[in-house]
Amino acid sequence: MSINNQKAITNHIKDCEDASIRSVSSEDVSQAVPRGYCCAKSINPADGRGRKLHLLQMLVLPFIPILALIVQTSVILRNIMILKNDSIEVENQVTAATELGKVVTRMQLERSEVAFYLYTGGKELNRTERTDLKARFKLTNEALGNMSFWPPLNLQIDGSRKVYLDKETFLTNLTTFRQTVNQSEETTFTDVLAWYTSVNAAMLEHLTQQIKETDTSGVWRYLLAFKNLLKSIESTGIASVYGVNYFGKGILKKQNYISYIQHDSIAKDLLNTSLNYVAKLKQEYNNLSQTMIDYGNIKKQNDIIIRNIQREPNYTEALNYFDSIALYTDELRKLQRSLRVTIGEYVSGNLRDAANQEAVGITILIVVLAVSPVIIWLVHNAVATIQLYAANLSKKANELKREKKKSDLLLFQMLPPSVATQLKQTRQVPAEYYASVTVYFSDIVGFTEIAAISTPLEVVTFLNKIYKQFDSRIECYDVYKVETIGDSYMVASGLPVKNGNKHVSEIASMALDLLAGSRHFKIPHRKSEKLQIRSGAHTGPVVAGIVGSKMPRYCLFGDTVNTASRMESTGHQRSI
Repeated sequence: MSINNQKAITNHIKDCEDASIRSVSSEDVSQAVPRGYCCAKSINPADGRGRKLHLLQMLVLPFIPILALIVQTSVILRNIMILKNDSIEVENQVTAATELGKVVTRMQLERSEVAFYLYTGGKELNRTERTDLKARFKLTNEALGNMSFWPPLNLQIDGSRKVYLDKETFLTNLTTFRQTVNQSEETTFTDVLAWYTSVNAAMLEHLTQQIKETDTSGVWRYLLAFKNLLKSIESTGIASVYGVNYFGKGILKKQNYISYIQHDSIAKDLLNTSLNYVAKLKQEYNNLSQTMIDYGNIKKQNDIIIRNIQREPNYTEALNYFDSIALYTDELRKLQRSLRVTIGEYVSGNLRDAANQEAVGITILIVVLAVSPVIIWLVHNAVATIQLYAANLSKKANELKREKKKSDLLLFQMLPPSVATQLKQTRQVPAEYYASVTVYFSDIVGFTEIAAISTPLEVVTFLNKIYKQFDSRIECYDVYKVETIGDSYMVASGLPVKNGNKHVSEIASMALDLLAGSRHFKIPHRKSEKLQIRSGAHTGPVVAGIVGSKMPRYCLFGDTVNTASRMESTGHQRSI
């Protein structure tokens, strides 16, 4: 086989590797990178730096959703904490409103008692449902002492605004006012109204401002109802003072009458507003109107005062009216206490829900943080196993490629490379006609006699040695060794790759080279005997093709082959 044919075999091996279906290793996959990627070698997961990068990528992939879940849970937990803080703030505001409402209620009761005390001229009244001023003052002081905070009060007195910034200052002024009450000749009915009304108005104004700030929870409806109910009771108490004055004096002056109408209307409007805000409160008020004995009398007395017809002063009617209004306001305060309980339950429910949500959020966060390392560890082990498998697969694939190259090289030595490639791809190789090729035959003279007196092993050794020498020499020419049968050696030129008219000179040069090469050849087991060969060649057309399927052979057919064989068999013997 010639040097050109050897190169052709090598080229055909490479072409077959590209054209045939081959095993794909992890290295092949890593190198098959889409256009635009410039780090094909570095991402090979089988070994080296690519293995570390691949491991890092696989660890980052599950960490991204885990991190997103942690962030999401943290945000939800933060919102829950904000909700809880808002609920606590609402609870504090509700507590402050409740404490302030108690103070307003005690101040209202104190105002009624002081007004009635002044109206009766300071007489001691033996009525078990009422109390004396000292006991009333004590109850008011207890409510003031129970306040956990003290709002700045802006009191409107004598047309000027006076600010009390602390509780001590207010208590000092309150004590001073109470002392003047005992001196009835120095304290007028109008002074009492002005003092207590300004104090309650300032406290209710602060309560209103607190409720306006409570806009993050549904409790604002209850707080507004609570505030309006307090103001309604406040306006009812102020109107009742004018009502007592009417029954006690028989007529209300114009300004006092206008004040009565004003406060009575305000009290009714605020009460209706509170009832509309809270359906439960409305149902309780309806029950109150049906069960309260003096409810109808209060409406009748209210109608009498509104008409303001001159009548005889009646101390008994004034007392009855005072007691009826006191009973009515006590019932309203029961509604107020019921509403206070409802507000407390609502806020407590919000706090419980916030606490439960906080516990659930913390639990989820702890579970995520606890499970994350396990997931990362499992992914790490899985990736390590995959990489180990990929490394082994790459190693086996490389071994397979090497063995495949060996088998292809052997196959291309048995068959022409182009024919072998076609046979591998299509499993069918049609016969081909060649118009002009040169066929060469040679055999060993006296081979039959040599074989007869030699052992089989000696014959095989002898033939192997001589043909190896021939094979090494024909590699220098553009020829193709067709076959060896016994001592017959067949070579052709001009096929399967056509070379024009060079086949004649190639075969002739090769034949002379074989004769020259065998000059120094010695038969291994009969070194005293000389080797004689007989050669023959002929040029002409042939048909070449694959014969057989189990052990396919590339065979030549035609008269050219027969003529070349006869040329060899009838040629002159040449001694070497």
